Amino acid sequence: MTWKLGHEIKAILFDKDGTLIDFDKTWAETNRKGAVIAADGDAALADALLVACGMDPVTGKTRADSMFAAANASEIAAHMVAHGSPFEPEELMRRLDKTFVEGAEKPWPICDLKALMQELAGAGLAVGIASSDGEDSIRRTVEVLELSSEIDFIAGYDSGHGPKPEPGMLLAFAAHLGVKPSEIAMVGDNNHDMELARAAAAGAAIGVLSGTGTRQTLEELADVLIGSVADLPAMVAAR
Repeated sequence: MTWKLGHEIKAILFDKDGTLIDFDKTWAETNRKGAVIAADGDAALADALLVACGMDPVTGKTRADSMFAAANASEIAAHMVAHGSPFEPEELMRRLDKTFVEGAEKPWPICDLKALMQELAGAGLAVGIASSDGEDSIRRTVEVLELSSEIDFIAGYDSGHGPKPEPGMLLAFAAHLGVKPSEIAMVGDNNHDMELARAAAAGAAIGVLSGTGTRQTLEELADVLIGSVADLPAMVAAR
């Protein structure tokens, strides 16, 4: 039997990377650039920083719940400095943020996101994005994918609501819409998304297997696991 969203759910808050866009296809090249910048051009150190942040330098695959998969630019910068980057954390964070905004120019959508968002809107559901990426990068991704008119709310780690897995992004979305947190479903590919949902007392925590998270890493905290956001319309239709 298909798991379905309850009628009490009035909005969906999406993670971005690994949830709406393919993580490795979108970010592998950009994360390599970030590591080279952090290593100040030292190729061996750049590879070591990639490994420390969760990415295989050879395959470009990123581990579930690793720094690249789950952390924001400030946290990644601090982690890289702790693993040998010669920069000060604040300076490196600024450089990484700039690199991540540039990386937002080439997102790989998981599915036809415009059709998905329009279908959700047709079902009466508001839509927001909550990401560990910076707000400028998120907004650029939304613009490139031509989703600006479909997204009701955007929050990044630097939007003033606190980072994941704190509940602030979801609580801010609820306040923006004038609904209860229990009327929002959180959808994401990593444990920090599920932890955010639990911390905010969201109405549902939906894990997707299209990103860096796996069934093993997500099943304990998620209410349900789905292949990707492309499966959401069926869950909505089953209400």
